[in-house]
Amino acid sequence: MCPRAGRPFAFVTTVPPVGTMETAPGCKKPLIGLCGGIGSGKSAVAAELARLGCLIIDSDRMSHAALETEEVRERLRSWWGGAVFDAAGRVDRRAIGKIVFGSEAERRRLEMLVHPLIERWRVDIIQRSSGDPAVKAIVLDSPLLFESGLNRLCHAVIFVDADDASRLARLRASRGWTGPELAQRERWQIPLEQKRSQADYIVDNNGPADRLGTQVADILNRIVSEATSHDKA
Repeated sequence: MCPRAGRPFAFVTTVPPVGTMETAPGCKKPLIGLCGGIGSGKSAVAAELARLGCLIIDSDRMSHAALETEEVRERLRSWWGGAVFDAAGRVDRRAIGKIVFGSEAERRRLEMLVHPLIERWRVDIIQRSSGDPAVKAIVLDSPLLFESGLNRLCHAVIFVDADDASRLARLRASRGWTGPELAQRERWQIPLEQKRSQADYIVDNNGPADRLGTQVADILNRIVSEATSHDKA
């Protein structure tokens, strides 16, 4: 069963490209890609988009849900034993992160396990939400939007920009990460400057919080207007 899309979900890492916006299954809403560096503030931008009427398909939340399914838990235990579970029997995502971000082979093995499940969830959420009049647009919130090819499904891509010092400060406060930990996770990704240059819109998240809301509202209005004009053409 697909998780409920309240403060929604999405996929884990990469999924097979599934065509263009015109062939995205059942999608009748503007589809927006949201990406940025780890710690850039994508969650804050996603929260603002949700407040403005968008449905957010959150990659991190969906990845967490996938790891807790019985099928995936059994496979993880067979691969890595009890080392990837905490004392209460829950999946230890930090322990898994140390394994997969230290080995490309292990990372790919995990991706092959979870991708089919997450792809089904993502498609189901889009199909169920595209006809909802309360939904202004559907947002794919993913740190690996370009790596996955999902950017090709989108009417537009928003890149959340923040300098390295700001990102690391947030990650130290929220996750206890160090600079080397951040670098280890991002070394598997397309360079941020390349993503930034390929995005349609940039949100500057280096300034005060009140500027963020103004930027996001303006960008959303432009995307919806352009998508509506395209549909009428």
